[in-house]
Amino acid sequence: MRLDGVLFFPVTPFGADGGLAEPTLARHVAEGVAAGAGGVFAACGTGEFNALAPDEYRRVVEISASAAAGRVPVFAGAGGPLPTARAIARAAAAHGADGLLIMPPYLVNGPSNGLVQYVREIVAAAGLPAIVYQRGTTRFTPSAVAELAADPNVVGFKDGLGDFDLLQRIILTVRQATDKEFTFFNGLPTAELTVPAYRSIGVSLYSSAVFAFAPEIAIAYHKAVTGGDEVLVQRLLTGFYLPLVELRDLVPGYAVALVKAGVRLRGLDVGGVRAPLVDPSAEHVAALEQIIATGLSITGA
Repeated sequence: MRLDGVLFFPVTPFGADGGLAEPTLARHVAEGVAAGAGGVFAACGTGEFNALAPDEYRRVVEISASAAAGRVPVFAGAGGPLPTARAIARAAAAHGADGLLIMPPYLVNGPSNGLVQYVREIVAAAGLPAIVYQRGTTRFTPSAVAELAADPNVVGFKDGLGDFDLLQRIILTVRQATDKEFTFFNGLPTAELTVPAYRSIGVSLYSSAVFAFAPEIAIAYHKAVTGGDEVLVQRLLTGFYLPLVELRDLVPGYAVALVKAGVRLRGLDVGGVRAPLVDPSAEHVAALEQIIATGLSITGA
């Protein structure tokens, strides 16, 4: 169950009829694992968890687990309204997931003890190792994370806020409270841009949306960061990741829609995104194509 390297968040492919494109998903996941992913996170944010019907969710988990074939852990997203989240968690366990990524509740700002209870009920429903995702309406106190870390099945914490003061206090509090192996990782959109900052407080693991469409670039960046090649790190940050983030920020939802467009540009037809997301304009797809070409050139891929 140990996570290492670059974490892969596959997109969920849709066919011309708008339904789940199962063979395409199997290929997407299998190719990502073969390219060197350290873990697969299926039906999460990049996989449009919010837009999947229950039967589609089950198939995404099942196909992803089958395609990974035990080579790396497969985590599945679970969240939303509590009864739905419990049902989804049970479905993930029944269809081959190795663990859960617990997403924020639906449009609710709850106090810390309420968030702790929310996580506990989802974890109890599945009996799977779980990583808690802090983002949006879900903001944990250090003591709340330490309380959750005492649960044997809560194994990690993904930060999507970027509040380094809060995260540092959470890390210190959890490390004081338990000596169990507990993983922290950077879950900001296009996480590579903030990897140096997170590493400065001891958080080296991160999710990579780029890996879904340009694993060569994502792997090269990871090797440069972990190998101390500051020249390549800065070249990729400046020449690839910065323009990608600037393009991403032009339209809400592009953090997912651009990833899907990137996968299509690299030769795998995964279809478009579902509402309320929108697909990138032709102009923005052309810009993305140039950004990818620049990244590949920098890495020599």
